[in-house]
Amino acid sequence: VQLVESGGGLVQAGGSLRLSCAASGFTWDDYAIGWFRQSPGKEREGIACMMSRGSAPDYTDAVEGRFFISYDNAKKQAYLQMNSLKPEDTAVYFCVVEEPPRFRTCTIPNLDPNYWGHGTQVTVSS
Repeated sequence: VQLVESGGGLVQAGGSLRLSCAASGFTWDDYAIGWFRQSPGKEREGIACMMSRGSAPDYTDAVEGRFFISYDNAKKQAYLQMNSLKPEDTAVYFCVVEEPPRFRTCTIPNLDPNYWGHGTQVTVSS
């Protein structure tokens, strides 16, 4: 299984970025896919997730209303649209998969990924 993130970079506060995650190496049809991030000196935190077959996404409070997750199951491509970026959004962002999914819907508190990408750096300047 490979999860390859792209789209990170340096952006000014208030700007936008779109992260992509190319998933490959598996034929599963039902799994949870999402994004975690890790800021310097902090633990990794789940920020967005959804089910591969389509479901209402879930977000952590810190990004609710600013970040939007989507997934093209046919292409096995996940996206994270990040708007109104803040300096505190600076982190390494990881694409993750939980397979098999433990629940029928994905919620951040219950997301327990067993596959991780290597991450992409997002830096937001003030």
